[in-house]
Amino acid sequence: MIDLRLLREDPDLVRASQTARGDDPHLVDQVLDADARRRSALTEFETLRAEQKSLGKLVAQAQGDEKQALLTRAKHLAEQVKALQSDAEAAEAVAAELSRKISNIVEDGVPVGGEDDYVVLKHVGDKPAFDFPVRDHLELGEGLAAIDTERGAKVSGARFYYLTGIGARLELALLNAAVDKALSAGFTPVITPTLVKPEIMAGTGFLGAHADEIYHLPADDLYLVGTSEVALAGYHSGEILDLSDGPRRYAGWSACYRREAGSYGKDTRGIIRVHQFHKVEAFSWTTIEDAADEHRRILSWEEEMLALAELPYRVIDTAAGDLGSSAARKFDCEAWLPSQERYLELTSTSNCTTFQARRLGVRERTADGSTRAVATLNGTLATTRWIVALLENHQQADGSVRVPAGLRPYLGGLEVLEPVR
Repeated sequence: MIDLRLLREDPDLVRASQTARGDDPHLVDQVLDADARRRSALTEFETLRAEQKSLGKLVAQAQGDEKQALLTRAKHLAEQVKALQSDAEAAEAVAAELSRKISNIVEDGVPVGGEDDYVVLKHVGDKPAFDFPVRDHLELGEGLAAIDTERGAKVSGARFYYLTGIGARLELALLNAAVDKALSAGFTPVITPTLVKPEIMAGTGFLGAHADEIYHLPADDLYLVGTSEVALAGYHSGEILDLSDGPRRYAGWSACYRREAGSYGKDTRGIIRVHQFHKVEAFSWTTIEDAADEHRRILSWEEEMLALAELPYRVIDTAAGDLGSSAARKFDCEAWLPSQERYLELTSTSNCTTFQARRLGVRERTADGSTRAVATLNGTLATTRWIVALLENHQQADGSVRVPAGLRPYLGGLEVLEPVR
């Protein structure tokens, strides 16, 4: 949620942010108008309330016609006060509803534009060169008896799958390596709920423009999360945090569910774009001043995980129009995908500044005893999709797959994944 004080003091900043995102800048003026009506009604309300109180004392002392006139005036005042209170509440409701439609303020330096207007910050690692026909991850996975999309579709429909044998072990290896990375960085591991209340889903900013991506269970009025970020953001909702010893860091392991609405025909082969997957998500609560540094730290931990998996990748600075409503800045790490000769997003990390914390009522107590909103940040440390890049980049001519050294301890020392004959 946008800080109304900032909206009043620097509306041009918010308008510029909306414009950079491709969102409606006129929402700013609509919120300001509703807020002005609320404050005007409250001012008049307080004036008439004061008159009402003083009139009450006069009524107690008056007699006869004077008392009757004062009672008539008191009745009229009561009606006015009630109407003004109603006007203020209605204007406040309008301002609140409209302000929740305004996306977070983008950071300085974020590229302007949409999905294709990102800026590449760096490339890391060399793309593999193969002297044999390149197999894609599904062909490799089926050869290893690791991925079964046919039975996934039979049981659950399109974009579902089974990970079997070494496929299941490989996912667990990646996720356990991510938990170890998180532990070494001071994160507390958390197994999170995957069903959340509407106010928690809305508080994280996921019920906006992309609400059609989310599975909703109407009978229970609960939502299936698309990332454990949602449950972790709600963990401290309504609380005052002590951040004097540094950020509160959690690593959430959960199943994730996405409808993939509007992506018909895109990456439908294999397990690139699916309805259910597992992920370890880093989530931090920190001070406003520390947020940008924590963002870079999360990015560095993501890169350490990519190095462990020995994947060539690039880091991009996502453009404003592709940020999502809650993020002020987002960095993506994209691994090379040999079968398609393109980069595939494996991780993203977002600085949500105070946007989510305001909506969820999470504050910190400052040195002077006052409270203020905290900043939230998130980033992927590993997910099912990593299997795609891992199989393709480490494939060998006979359909086997070399296991990166950093993952071998999580696979019982296996050095090569052999095809099932």
